[in-house]
Amino acid sequence: MSLVISDEILRASDLSEGELLLEIVVMLFCQNKISLGKASELVGLHRMEFQKLLADRAICVHYDVAEFQEDLKILEKTGWQ
Repeated sequence: MSLVISDEILRASDLSEGELLLEIVVMLFCQNKISLGKASELVGLHRMEFQKLLADRAICVHYDVAEFQEDLKILEKTGWQ
């Protein structure tokens, strides 16, 4: 699915396309509509970078057991000890 936002609305928001996308993704994350991993993927940031962005905005990270297990798998694959 694609979402088309008119140039008029983009200009009215006084945001760039990337900034508007970021605001939408942050809002969806805050409402528990998307996961931390999906949110960081959508804005093209590493998960840790996205967590830093959230921290800078004083937004708590929703981090559940499944995401913790996913992070552990990634760390094991990369050889982190």
